[in-house]
Amino acid sequence: MKLSQNDTLLFIGDSITDCGRVRPVGEGGFGQLGSGYVAQVDALLSAVYPQLNIRVLNTGISGNTVRHLKERWESDVLDLKPDWLSIMIGTNDVWRQFDRPQNPDQHVYLDEYEATLRELVQATRPRLKGLVLMTPYYLDPNVNDPMRATMDVYGAVVKKVAEEFDAIFVDTQAAFDALSEHVYLSSLATNWDRVHPGSRGHMTLAREFLKAVGFSW
Repeated sequence: MKLSQNDTLLFIGDSITDCGRVRPVGEGGFGQLGSGYVAQVDALLSAVYPQLNIRVLNTGISGNTVRHLKERWESDVLDLKPDWLSIMIGTNDVWRQFDRPQNPDQHVYLDEYEATLRELVQATRPRLKGLVLMTPYYLDPNVNDPMRATMDVYGAVVKKVAEEFDAIFVDTQAAFDALSEHVYLSSLATNWDRVHPGSRGHMTLAREFLKAVGFSW
């Protein structure tokens, strides 16, 4: 297990991370961490590793792109002084290009995405014990689907930045693709939007994160 005694673990991202968490910072039980993978990670860490007393925080915000993360990085990451940080961002950066093609001001194209993610990681990595970078994903196994294909390109950027800065890389798309051999992948999403996961999808994200940090039963 890579996390240590009394570590603070912070998750930041978009609606997939947010999941209705409380403001300004989600922390604790009774739904304060939201209803998604962050709460599941917290529950499993506290149940299996209670002796470590790991503090889990959630500052995900629905609708965010990497551009939004940059605007709030000081207050929602640096000021909270986490020991470990997990970033999962990119879904809206890609999605807005497809669901709002008439609004290019909302599109975060690949060059900006990569430069901004690298800037945030570079500024923060020296302050952390550990960093986890999780890819965006699309719940569709068809790699030729335009949005899925674009999401894969953004995921490759996440892998590149992770390698540059000694971060743990979590390929969420690969995890979902493995599930597609047994289930209809879009059924893991709420409202069939192929983006927002239900409980099974969130547990997949929680499982992949925990595997990456050395969680063991």
